[in-house]
Amino acid sequence: MLDILKNKYFKFALVAILYILWVIWVGNYWLISGLIIIFDIYITKKVNWAFWKKREGPNSTFIEWLDALIFAVIAVTLINIFLFQNYRIPTPSMEKSLRVGDHLAVSKVAYGPRLPNTPIAFPFTQHTIPVIKTRSWSNLIKAPYKRLKGFGEVERFDVVVFNFPAGDTVVLQNQATAYDEILRSEARNMENYDSYMGTGKRTKEEYLAMAREEIWNNNDIIYRPVDRRENYVKRCVGLPGDTITIKGGALYVNDKMEDILETQQLNYWVRTNGTRINPKAFERLDIYKSDQNLVSGTMYLLPLTKSNAEAISNFRNVEEVKKNLRRRGEYGVFIFPHNPYYPWNEDYFGPLWIPEKGKTVKLDTNNISIYESIIDVYENNDLEIDGDRIIINGQETDSYTFEMDYYWMMGDNRHNSADSRYWGFVPEDHIVGKPKFIWLSIDKEASGLKKIRFKRLFHRIR
Repeated sequence: MLDILKNKYFKFALVAILYILWVIWVGNYWLISGLIIIFDIYITKKVNWAFWKKREGPNSTFIEWLDALIFAVIAVTLINIFLFQNYRIPTPSMEKSLRVGDHLAVSKVAYGPRLPNTPIAFPFTQHTIPVIKTRSWSNLIKAPYKRLKGFGEVERFDVVVFNFPAGDTVVLQNQATAYDEILRSEARNMENYDSYMGTGKRTKEEYLAMAREEIWNNNDIIYRPVDRRENYVKRCVGLPGDTITIKGGALYVNDKMEDILETQQLNYWVRTNGTRINPKAFERLDIYKSDQNLVSGTMYLLPLTKSNAEAISNFRNVEEVKKNLRRRGEYGVFIFPHNPYYPWNEDYFGPLWIPEKGKTVKLDTNNISIYESIIDVYENNDLEIDGDRIIINGQETDSYTFEMDYYWMMGDNRHNSADSRYWGFVPEDHIVGKPKFIWLSIDKEASGLKKIRFKRLFHRIR
C-alpha cells in the first residue's frame, strides 16, 4: 500500500482528478491545459517549477524557509478565495449579536465562492498595503463577476458579509465616510451658505456639480473595484422581490411584522429620580462602559435590547424608559434615497420594493433616485436625467429591467448602524460569504487574559 502511495503515476492521477474537479467547479475549461504542468511536475520533470530551490540535493535554511513561506501564502490565498476568510468586527452595528473584537470564520462555499475581479493583488490585504499606504491591487487583469456553485442561497435573516456598495469612489482623506454622503453634505453646505447670504438660489444638480468640483480639487479620489471595497457585516432582512417597511422602529417584510430578535437593540431614553444607575447593574446586563451615555444628571441615552429595557424599567430609581424614535414623516437627509419626495427616516421607512433579476420597473423623475445607483453604477449603464426625460444608453425610456438580484441589509443595533437605510441595496455581486462561527473574541475594555471572551469562542452565528 505504501509503495502505491509513493508511486509517481498514482500521485499524478490523484492530483489530476482533483484538478479536473476544480476546473469543472470553476467552469473555465481552458484551465484544463494545466494538466500539462501537473504531468511534468510528477512524471517528466523537465521544468523546475519551484525555481527558487534546487530539485536535487540539500537547500540552505533560508531557501527552506522561503519555500515554506511561498507554499503558505499560496495555500492561504486559495483557502481565502474558495473556502473561508477571516473577518473582524470593527463597529458596534451588530451588537449584541456580534461584538466589536469578534473574529468570524466566513464561509465562501455557503453562497458559492466569488472569483476575484482583480486577481493580481498583494496577499492578505483588502485594498491598501500596510505601512506604505498604497493600493494593494493591480488593474492589469480585470475579470467579470462570476460566482461558483455553493451550498445554498442567501436567506432572509442570514448574517452576511458583503462589499460596501457605496464604497466604489473613496476620498482618501476621509475614508470612514461614503463619497456620496460627503458630496451631498458639501452640496447642502453650499446651499445653506447661499440661503444665509441671500445670494441666488441654484438647482440641486448645480449644487451637486459645484460640490463635486470642490471635493475633487481638494482631495485625493480613487475608484475601488467590487472585490476591493470595504467588507461589511449585517443581517439580510429583505430578499429580491420583498417589500420592506419600518414603522416605529419595527420591521415589516411584505406587510408582516417580524419578531424582534433577543439580541436586537434600539436607543432608549432612561430617566431616573436624580440618582445614577449602579455601574454593577450595567455590568450584570452586559452594557458596555462606552454605551453608558449620561446626558444629564437624570437622563441616560442607552442602546438596549428589549429584555434589558424591561429590566431597567424595574430599577427603583428609574422613572421612565422610552424608545428614542424619530417622528413619522420627519425627513432624514442621510436616509436613502436622499429625496424629499420620500420623507423617510431611520424609524419610519418605506414601503420599498427590493429589485429582482429579470423584473421590470416603471421609471419617473421621482423614483429614479431609488434606482439611480443600480442603473448607473452596479449594472454599468450610461444614465442621464434631462429635465423630465430619463435616458439610458442614449435611449429615452420610462422603464428598466434589472440584471441582478438585490438585498436589504440592516444592523441588529438599529440606531447605531450605517446600513441599507442610509445607502440602499446590496447587489448580488457584492456578497462575500456567510459567517459561521466566532473563532476569537477580544474585549477592548478589558485587560490581561480577560481581554479574551472565552465564552464566545466557537460560538455559532445565528
